[in-house]
Formats: sequence, structure tokens, C-alpha cells
Amino acid sequence: MPRRLEGDRWLFGVTLALCLFGAVMILSASAVTAEQLYGHSYLFLVRQAAWLLIGLFGMFVLMRTDYHKLREPAVVYPVLCGVLLMLVGAFFVDKSHATHRWIRFGPVGIQPSELAKLAVILYLAWFLDQKRRGKTRMEFCREDFLHTILPAIAPVLVCIGLILAQPDLGTSVDILLFATAILFVAGLSWKWIAAGAAAAVPLFYLLISLASYRMARLLAFWDPSSDPQGAGFQLRQSLIAVGSGGLTGVGLMESKQKLFYLPEAHTDFIYAVICEELGFIGAAIVIALFVIYGKRGMRAAFGAPDAFGRLLALGITAMVLCQALINFAVVLGMVPTKGIPLPFVSYGGSSLLVMLLGTGVLLNISQQAREA
Repeated sequence: MPRRLEGDRWLFGVTLALCLFGAVMILSASAVTAEQLYGHSYLFLVRQAAWLLIGLFGMFVLMRTDYHKLREPAVVYPVLCGVLLMLVGAFFVDKSHATHRWIRFGPVGIQPSELAKLAVILYLAWFLDQKRRGKTRMEFCREDFLHTILPAIAPVLVCIGLILAQPDLGTSVDILLFATAILFVAGLSWKWIAAGAAAAVPLFYLLISLASYRMARLLAFWDPSSDPQGAGFQLRQSLIAVGSGGLTGVGLMESKQKLFYLPEAHTDFIYAVICEELGFIGAAIVIALFVIYGKRGMRAAFGAPDAFGRLLALGITAMVLCQALINFAVVLGMVPTKGIPLPFVSYGGSSLLVMLLGTGVLLNISQQAREA
């Protein structure tokens, strides 16, 4: 008698909790700004709720779709090519905030770089699974550069290059991190990873030094007081918000920094508002929810019945955790300021949709996973 498939209730529950908690905090962080700018306090909440409903629908569909169907080339290639076309197409659309990051379909805006995250994970899981079939880990490690490593990383590097040109350094780093995690688990040796890191250092130096605003952010990171009204303003306001929260916070909806002091309070820096309003306890609960997500995601990955499912689950889990860690680090002043939303929590339809779709695939893998 076949085993009855059941989803991971913990994974589903923590995802829903993060989304609902995010909706509450978006209302708290954006109500005054939305009223001042648009005359409607609930504008950002309504938009996020619409994306949440679309994302949940997609999550339920993928949760009930056998993930093995995603292994077909008829799925992998159209997804990858479609995302690449959207990344290129963004350069032919008028700039938004001095960047080419968005494609608009009427009133709806899509960020192709967010969709690229799922496309990269899907492609790597499929390609590496094809290469590993019938081979041991050591045999895979000895595959030559031209036949294995280059075909695996070439589409990833193309996506990263297009995203860097938008420009969007933060998302590029995020994709590079979880792609490296997938390659390592698939059998890529530390030697290749070290070589790639060594090659990336001078490139990142050029990317930072040739862009004055990036260099200013880096200098402000080392010494926020050096430019308190310029490049260091956002970081200083974020640290003020975090420090003002204390143990229990100033109370929900009572943040002072969100009142036009902290830029992007409802998007990239929503965690600072959480720290201010809910204190150390609220901030720790958010981190705990992501820890649970990571634990359940890794359980699904290592319990997956095949290499494709294992790499797919690992990539999705790494995508969520890497982005969350970068956001935490930026808000707390541990790395230079970058625009990286907090998964499931920050305002942003494209990010929320991608995270929920990825979680839907992860839930389907968890249904078929053995005990890890």
C-alpha cells in the first residue's frame, strides 16, 4: 500500500506566520507614509495582500504538483530563457529609481531579478542531476572544466551579469551565494570554490570603486558618522531604531524612526522597525522563525528521494536563508547598506511571490521525503 503523502506542517505554518506577521508590520511601517504621499493609509497593505493571495495560490498549486515534472527540459529551458529575456527586456523599459530593474504589465510591476533566483536554482538542480546520474561524488569532482563546471555556471553568470548591469549588486551576491551552495553539495571541490572567490575579489573591487555611491556606502559602513546626512544616514537611522527598542520595544505602531527618518522603512529596513516596536524579543522571534524554516527545508533536502529533489530543496532553502541573513546584516550594520528585502516580511510583490512559489516546491519535496 503506497505511503500517504503529507506536507510539512511546520514549514507551512512558519511560512504563513512570516507572511501574516509581515503584513502587520508593513501596515505599521507604511501607514503614515502612505497617507502623506497617496492619501490612503492602507495602500501598501492592500497591494501586499493582493500579492500574498496570488503567491499563496501559486504555492498551493506547486505544493500539489509532483516536483519531478520540473525536471523536464520542456520546463527548464523555457523558464531559464524566459527569465533571461525579461532581464534583457528590462533595459528597454524606462528607468525606475535610476535603475532598469522593473518590467511593467499595466499597473503590475515585476522584478525579473527575483524570478531569476528560481530559474537559477531549477537549472542547476536539473543540470547537476543529469551529470551525477550513474556517477559517484568523486567521479563528478574530477569532471573537467569545459564539460561540467562551465556549462553549469555559464547561465548563472549571464543572469548575474545582467543583474549587475541594472545595477543591482545585492541580488547578484545573493544568487552567487546560494548557487555556490548548490554546486558544493553537488560535488564541486573547495579548490574550484576558492579559485572562483579569488577571481571575484578584484571584480567586486572594481564594481565598488567605479561607482561613487557604492564607495560612499562602503566608507559610511566603516564610519557612519563620517557622512551622517548622506551615505551614512540610512544606517545611522537604522541603528537608532534597533537601539531604541530595548528588550520589549516601544509598542506596535509606536515607532518614531518610521516617521520619515528611516528610508525604506516598510521594505528593506522593516526589520529595524520590528526591533524598535517589538524589541529584542520580537527580533529574536523573527530569527527563530527563519531558523525553523531552514531546519525544515534542510530536512526536506536530505530526505529527498533523488538528487534533483535534494538540490532543488537545498537551493530554495539557501535562497531564503541567504537573503534573510543579508537583510539582518545590513539592518544591524554588519555589512554595507544594500537593498535586500526580508523574505516574506518586507513589502514587495515580486520577492513575496518568488518566496512563496519556492516554498510550494519545497513543500512538495517534503511530502515525498524520507526520514532524514
